[in-house]
Amino acid sequence: MEARRNVTSTQTPMDRGNGPRPFGGPGTMGMPVQKAKNFKVTLYRLIAYFKPHAWLLLTVFIAAVFGTVFTIISPKLLANATNVLAPGIMSKFGDHSGNSVNFPALIRDVLLLFGVYVFSSLFSFVQQYLMAGVAQKTVYTIRKQVNDKLSRLPLRYFDSHPHGDIMSRFINDFDNISNTLQQSLTQLITSVITFIGVIVMMLTISPLMTVVVFLTLPLSFIIIRMIASRSQRYFMAQQKTLGTLNGHVEEMFTGHVIVKAFGHEKKSVHRFHEINEELYEAGWKAQFVSGIIMPLMNFIGNLGFVLVSVIGGILVTKSVINIGDVLAFIQYARQFSQPLTQLSSIANIIQSTMASAERVFEILDEPEETEDEKSLLSMEDPSGQVGFDHVTFGYEKDNPVINDLFMDILPGQTIAIVGPTGAGKTTLVNLLMRFYELDGGKITIDGVDITKLQRGKLRSLFGMVLQDTWLFHGTIRDNIAYGRLGASEQDIVQAAVAAHADHFIRTLHEGYDTVLNEEASNISQGQKQLLTIARAILADPPILILDEATSSVDTRTEVSIQKAMSTLMKGRTSFVIAHRLSTIRDADTILVMKNGRMIEQGTHQKLLAKNGFYHELYYSQFAGVALATEA
Repeated sequence: MEARRNVTSTQTPMDRGNGPRPFGGPGTMGMPVQKAKNFKVTLYRLIAYFKPHAWLLLTVFIAAVFGTVFTIISPKLLANATNVLAPGIMSKFGDHSGNSVNFPALIRDVLLLFGVYVFSSLFSFVQQYLMAGVAQKTVYTIRKQVNDKLSRLPLRYFDSHPHGDIMSRFINDFDNISNTLQQSLTQLITSVITFIGVIVMMLTISPLMTVVVFLTLPLSFIIIRMIASRSQRYFMAQQKTLGTLNGHVEEMFTGHVIVKAFGHEKKSVHRFHEINEELYEAGWKAQFVSGIIMPLMNFIGNLGFVLVSVIGGILVTKSVINIGDVLAFIQYARQFSQPLTQLSSIANIIQSTMASAERVFEILDEPEETEDEKSLLSMEDPSGQVGFDHVTFGYEKDNPVINDLFMDILPGQTIAIVGPTGAGKTTLVNLLMRFYELDGGKITIDGVDITKLQRGKLRSLFGMVLQDTWLFHGTIRDNIAYGRLGASEQDIVQAAVAAHADHFIRTLHEGYDTVLNEEASNISQGQKQLLTIARAILADPPILILDEATSSVDTRTEVSIQKAMSTLMKGRTSFVIAHRLSTIRDADTILVMKNGRMIEQGTHQKLLAKNGFYHELYYSQFAGVALATEA
């Protein structure tokens, strides 16, 4: 199942309010942030991917600077227009100084202000447009590298890592990186420039009022720290409980048949209510505590607003500054907290992004399959002779699964491999196709060591029909044609006929054009197996691997599949792994494995006559049938 991760919200409580923005400092009360183990190394590694786009990034930076500067100077230009307009307005309210509105100057300031807004928007557009391209190209490059890397990783990696975790890295982590590169980096630039620019503009208007605004910062930080320590605890509990709830719901719905069969509906619902209640308690506390920051910050902001207004009014009456400058300062004071809030939020987002990048880079750092030698042998018209020469292998070095295995298989023979669970049957097949490297000995095909063949050439010699049928979302025709590139329609139909699948395919409403869904659940298990056999027949390999191909179907369907497999196995060396020993009685040789060793070898009749382990396995299966018949 897909791994779930905490997602950090980029929205802060200050972003959620529609009231006046406070003058106070930053605060992000989002959920706990996933942090990278080695932030600096991951950051430098991610930055290296920007080198091919250095000039574009420089252009983005310049556009961000100009766009932000134009935004910063707009309140000052508005103040100038207000100062031009103020004398005329004051004269109407009893000021008989004879001053009037300088309309040419007013029009000039308004047009200049309009031009500043237009240029600010244009530079912001250029910045976002270019950064979107850089971000997507960067993520495209990393995604391509990871996809290529996954194709080069050994089977050992996929066996030891949950598929959901790999999918989460490939989808969720890449989305996280993409969103941050596209949005947060430009926001980081504009926030820093805005913060510095606003301070400069406030100081040019009134150092005294600037000091008043700065005095509200310590109070803001104290409140934020107090609330953050409490809300973090509740958010962590909320995320933990949410994961538990998701896991419970997923289990109950994927296994709903079992739940109903054993009558555990009430128990399941009761457990859901328990977890849901815990989530409710943690959720409302987290939201309530984090929500307190908004009214508190508004209160601090309003205190600053009152102080700035009073001090600004006094300074205007003393003709120290103009009324337009007071209005401009109030706008700057409101902008002052905005970049701080954004920067604190971006800090969390970048932490989460570095964690995602680190998870992606972990895949890129995984050891790959050993490279094929440059001077490799080619194999023309292989006959299918297979040899195991003192093969030793273990998934862990100190725990061998196969010990000193030796056998020689002639072309066209059917070799059945039987034994208890964990005996090494499937491992033997994985070694044969070189999904794992041997710890000792060698495996040969037609006398050639498989390590002397390219992996792609080696695996093209095999056709596989497994217990777990794999069919992709697409038409039946495309699924069969997967066995051989460029197969004609006639070849596909002939393969289906040979696999005894043509009849059921034609009974479907759209025949060979029937589209299978993601899990191919719109056809039966037996039909899915026949399609995989048709795919293997179309591939026409010299060696076949049949791993429990009939274990999950009924007896009648098994007969059809056995007929199809008989057609498939003609003239080919075949390895058949089976638990139902009745299906391999006609095999040329039966290999009996136990604890990684081949303990018996021979035909069905010879092995029964030995009264050994195979005899015990065979009759233990039919003992249950006999008891059931007697009952």
